[in-house]
Amino acid sequence: MSSSPADPATDGIRLQKALAAAGVGSRRVCDELIAEGRVTVAGVVAEPGARVDVATAVIHVDGRRVVVRDDLVYLALNKPRGVLSAMSDDRGRRTVGDLVGDRAERLFHVGRLDADSEGLLLLTSDGDLAHRLMHPSFGVRKTYLATVPAPVGRDVARRLRDGVELEDGPARADTFRVVQTQGERAIVEIVLHEGRKHIVRRMLAEVGHPVSRLVRTRIGPVNLGGQRAGTVRELTADEVADLHALGDTAAEPGAGQP
Repeated sequence: MSSSPADPATDGIRLQKALAAAGVGSRRVCDELIAEGRVTVAGVVAEPGARVDVATAVIHVDGRRVVVRDDLVYLALNKPRGVLSAMSDDRGRRTVGDLVGDRAERLFHVGRLDADSEGLLLLTSDGDLAHRLMHPSFGVRKTYLATVPAPVGRDVARRLRDGVELEDGPARADTFRVVQTQGERAIVEIVLHEGRKHIVRRMLAEVGHPVSRLVRTRIGPVNLGGQRAGTVRELTADEVADLHALGDTAAEPGAGQP
């Protein structure tokens, strides 16, 4: 029984060609992966000679999703302060759309940043993945660096990890640590798995440390690293695969529930 959802008589292409075009390896290497049973299409182990429709095929190699569509984009943007997380603005304010250029694709945000915050923002034309990653039943871990008044007492970490009460309900940090203290300012790192509006600023204000600068440095498997403010880069194949793994988890019934 063929493992491919495409009929060889249709316009489907050979699986090894699709994998090679996606950067998995040469066609010979991809042939070997298929022969070793390490490739699945729609959850079924692929057979040598299988053909696929790259527009619809769900392909995994060694359990990791491989995106074979060449019309999808996955971008990481280092959003500067003062830029709106929108593609356009009728008041003429600077937006993310001004930074990503004149792209034909419709781009979706994976998480948003308020205008006064900076750092990592993910943009993709893969609306299905973006929707799953933003599903309320699943929280992608996000890491922030915040500049706050010093000193930061030892009880602050405990209070944030235990949870603080906000006007729209309790909020809890996954992790919290002081990175650096210099004079009257401290830089702290906080990791959260939820995305309510201004959640980091509100949590830190609640424990007596209002934020003067906020930078998001990581979303799930994607790290900002040394990317310069205002620049855009394409995600690596490994980063895309890791995001799809998170999205697959988000799509499972009950995912993300305690």
